[in-house]
Amino acid sequence: MMVGDRLDRSILHQGRSMPRVSSRHVAGNCLRYGGPILELPKIAVVGAGSVGAAVAYAVMIDRLADRIALFDIDGARARAEALDLSHGLQFVGGGHVDGSDEPEVCRDADLIIVTAGAAHGPGRTRLDLASVNSALVRTALPPLLAVAPEAIVLLVTNPVDVVTFVAQEALGLPHGRVIGSGTVLDTSRLRHLLAERLAVAVNSVHATVVGEHGDSEIVLWSTASVGGTPLLDAIGPDGGQVAAGELDALLEQVRTAAMTIIAGKGNTNLAIGLATARIARAIARDEHAVLPVSVRVDVDGVGEVCLSLPAVVGRAGVLSRIAVPMDDGERSGLRASAAAIRSVIAALG
Repeated sequence: MMVGDRLDRSILHQGRSMPRVSSRHVAGNCLRYGGPILELPKIAVVGAGSVGAAVAYAVMIDRLADRIALFDIDGARARAEALDLSHGLQFVGGGHVDGSDEPEVCRDADLIIVTAGAAHGPGRTRLDLASVNSALVRTALPPLLAVAPEAIVLLVTNPVDVVTFVAQEALGLPHGRVIGSGTVLDTSRLRHLLAERLAVAVNSVHATVVGEHGDSEIVLWSTASVGGTPLLDAIGPDGGQVAAGELDALLEQVRTAAMTIIAGKGNTNLAIGLATARIARAIARDEHAVLPVSVRVDVDGVGEVCLSLPAVVGRAGVLSRIAVPMDDGERSGLRASAAAIRSVIAALG
């Protein structure tokens, strides 16, 4: 199956300046790459709820920005979260955190992270959620881009693939500058399960969830490995091994993980905060990291959607996609996932 990514590098860099070079030599605020020092960006987080606060907290601890701005229509909440974070700046090397209900707080942000929006609730269908949150980004994002015209936009709001598509359409930015958090967290959940099953370090597990961040997501089992060994051949130090018959159950655990957490604590926020900060780090530090983020692509037989595939992420956003080998079942599953996303986009009108 051909998936047209349309991520031409010249388009991706259109209207986007190169990383700022600073003459300052402050170790806490700068990174050295054997040459010039790159000044870290200002990051704005839209939505000061539990997810937005977790994202801001993770970004602050990771020292990804000199300035963090929290923007929320509930100005008191935004200011309170900003003040709470500010009281911990001493322990992470300094910086600035501001909160407001005015778009001006986001001025000159290099990265805008959108977490605001309605959540799943009783009686609310997937289409209801998509409609409400798509309307929100159509309304909220243009004023923010007016004060931060060079920002990369990173969407976390669910359903993230649909919302990312709507945001890219509304803003008219190059595809690589409007990114969804995609299946970065789903992939982490999967790797955690496999690492626990095999009793190995999670960083030694290489398996990726692609497609929709939702019920139609799939795992690329054919390329999954542990320390370079195909997953089904890997044997852990305690003799643990993953059998082919377990794969569907493992995927189902990944798909339902959020509901398990919500049943116990009412929401999910900590791991998505860390996952979002991981994407932000790839952007802020120009890592060219390969992450399964959601970006607009053209899927044969389906059309244009945003969905997750391994992509190279750096200071200009998504730079390119990685052509990952897939077997016939995985290609079919990815196409079905794309069709599920496309049906919601079409229903929005």
